[in-house]
Amino acid sequence: MSSFSNLQLAPSLARAVAEMGYESMTPIQAQAIPVVLAGQDVMGAAQTGTGKTAAFSLPLLQRMLRHENSSTSPARHPVRALVLLPTRELADQVAQQIKLYAKYTQLRSTVVFGGMDMKPQTLELKKGVEVLVATPGRLLDHIEAKNAVLNQVEYVVLDEADRMLDIGFLPDLQRILSYLPKQRTTLLFSATFSPEIKRLAGSYLQDPVTIEVARPNETASTVAQHFYSVSDDDKRRALRQVLNQNGLKQAFVFVNSKLGCARLARSLERDGLKTAALHGDKSQDERLKALDAFKRGEVDLLVCTDVAARGLDIKDVPAVFNFDVPFNAEDYVHRIGRTGRAGASGLAATFVSGSDQRLISDIEKLIKKKIELEAVEFEDDRPRGRFNSGRRAWAEEDPRDAMESSSPPSRDTGSRGGRGRPAAPPADPFFNKPYEPTVRAEDAPAASWEAAQAKSSRSVSSNIKTKRKVPALFKSDEPV
Repeated sequence: MSSFSNLQLAPSLARAVAEMGYESMTPIQAQAIPVVLAGQDVMGAAQTGTGKTAAFSLPLLQRMLRHENSSTSPARHPVRALVLLPTRELADQVAQQIKLYAKYTQLRSTVVFGGMDMKPQTLELKKGVEVLVATPGRLLDHIEAKNAVLNQVEYVVLDEADRMLDIGFLPDLQRILSYLPKQRTTLLFSATFSPEIKRLAGSYLQDPVTIEVARPNETASTVAQHFYSVSDDDKRRALRQVLNQNGLKQAFVFVNSKLGCARLARSLERDGLKTAALHGDKSQDERLKALDAFKRGEVDLLVCTDVAARGLDIKDVPAVFNFDVPFNAEDYVHRIGRTGRAGASGLAATFVSGSDQRLISDIEKLIKKKIELEAVEFEDDRPRGRFNSGRRAWAEEDPRDAMESSSPPSRDTGSRGGRGRPAAPPADPFFNKPYEPTVRAEDAPAASWEAAQAKSSRSVSSNIKTKRKVPALFKSDEPV
């Protein structure tokens, strides 16, 4: 594997790279950087988490050093490199990386994305920047407001291009590219190659060099993939079980909908897990705060939709859970790419219910691997210690344990939990009493108060049947 010291970068860039601890290049970096330095178009297919940001940022900065100057005039700092990304979080992350690479140069960079006030972004653009990182929608807003002029752009990077097409950014991309000079270097990077991506490359790239460091749509070999057969009602329980079995402290949990994301985050929070939700209905400030808390270790589980599935680089995340099987098979590749980054090992657990068979078949076709479903072995989670029997008394152990230990073992082993047939409830003495016929009201012996009243009353004929007296709750002055 090649070393960064062999690239002969400018001293300012080499110093920044050394401070960031970069020594050996990843395969995509080793193959892409020389091609970009030569000024050729690139169509790169690489697994997510393999260092694509450095693969296109460092050579672009190296080639733009001839334009660096210390002038304060915005006209001396036109936009020369444009980097387009599908999500706000990814744009912010890439912009931070580029700032670190260029910290010892006089090249300026900034980022613009939606969900934030345009005024601070406008002020940055008016000062002049050489590298502009943006999401397509917000960039078009600035173009229409004449805050961004792109007629001197020399380099264009389309990162996570397949995701931009999935979101529906193709018309926006076509409009943005129409503002750019025709003579430029275009770099397209994607973890998956679809027919739409190939058509896009054919339209806007000129004789591109195709770089594939792994088979397109292949998952990282450092990620252990498990598929668990679980009913929808048991998914939350299965999540806690896998967390406990593997001693996991942090993980991404992916769901398919914004509403499901919010509900699951609240449920896990009630279970005692430090949880944050990340989805499209959150404000940008809330989304950035949730990511920052997760990076600092203040949050155990980041429950998110596919807004976080692409390109987010958070080091040492040990696991990813697909609480819902993704509707798009290619999203599976991106989701599990949040773990096992830069050669580290990771775990990807997917919970599969009965209605997910078609989605699982699509994933099998994409990754070209047979998926075997596993069963989740739940631990016995019955209460232990003092047990309230429901009779206003506390026992030192669950009376069900005593009944099960005293009753003979059952031959029915197919019952839930593998514990045999449930033990019979304790016998009630009332139901064990022999049958006693019901006494009719006229044959019942008279109550003591009736007998006393009968003695004091006058005698009546035996042929006259008197009314049976009943006790009254309230006294009445009216005769009975």
